[in-house]
Amino acid sequence: MKFRIGYRTMKTAVGTAISILLAQQLGLDNFASAGILTILCIQVTKRRSLRTALDRFLACVLAMPFSALFFEGISYHPIVIGIMLFFFIPTIVMLKAPDGIVTSSVIILHIYMAGKVTMAIFLNELGVIAIGIGVALLINLYMPSVDKKLQNYVSKIEENFKIIFSEMVRYLRIGDSNWDGKEITVGARLLDEAITLALQDVENHFLRDEDTYFHYFTMREKQFDIIERILPIVTSITHTVTQGHMIADFLEELSENIHSRNTAHIYIQKLREMKVTFEEMELPKTREEFEVRAALLQLVNEMKDYLIIKSTFKGLKSSSDVNETGRLEAN
Repeated sequence: MKFRIGYRTMKTAVGTAISILLAQQLGLDNFASAGILTILCIQVTKRRSLRTALDRFLACVLAMPFSALFFEGISYHPIVIGIMLFFFIPTIVMLKAPDGIVTSSVIILHIYMAGKVTMAIFLNELGVIAIGIGVALLINLYMPSVDKKLQNYVSKIEENFKIIFSEMVRYLRIGDSNWDGKEITVGARLLDEAITLALQDVENHFLRDEDTYFHYFTMREKQFDIIERILPIVTSITHTVTQGHMIADFLEELSENIHSRNTAHIYIQKLREMKVTFEEMELPKTREEFEVRAALLQLVNEMKDYLIIKSTFKGLKSSSDVNETGRLEAN
């Protein structure tokens, strides 16, 4: 496996050192615990880091009165720690702050080891908590942009769609294909990776709940589901007919314009016109021809759904495929 140091690792290392240094310079007891808090609070996204920090802060602060109540009220004994945790952990879970259980346990043990409860000890622990969590939040404000990676996924997915449609065209025209179908597996993987990355990008913006890349990839995922339904229909066609060649021409044009500025409604209209043409053509003469044309009609209906999904997408800005209004209108 290739050795690699990621940005999260670097932030964790720097943040931990800063936390311990600050706590130590301020003369706080248990200053190393500030570094532990920083390590635990640095997450992969800003929102997740903030949620984790709030959970840990709440749990740590709540741990202090619990410690005072049980240790001073009963005794400083290991059994008392166990008894207290029976009540403390369900309380934290009820407050929906389970991420704070581990770090608050550290505060509890600090007070236990001190053997007494005083305002000075409470202030010391608050200082450790504030430094550890505060440094983590400040360090985590920096998140590298993933726009280039997302745009790269856009290009790869669209190229993948183009290849799949091209193979459909070939099969409809000659009734045979040596395609191994690897683009289906690759497409599913690319979509999963792209959606995960786009969702992570959403989590890195506090004031933005929606992300056009996320919606774009989920739109493509829905289209991909239709493609997977279409493939068995195409392969079930046993011989070529005129209607098959017409659909092949349509799919070829569509595949060539995935990166173009053509809007989906143009192709929806072409499908409607094609369907009308089919209805005006001579009826099938054999059962085999009837079955082929029925499959082709089903293919047309599925492609209509495919394009309707695209037509509901508001648009995606990109470096290469934008029109004068800033919308990506690929099909």
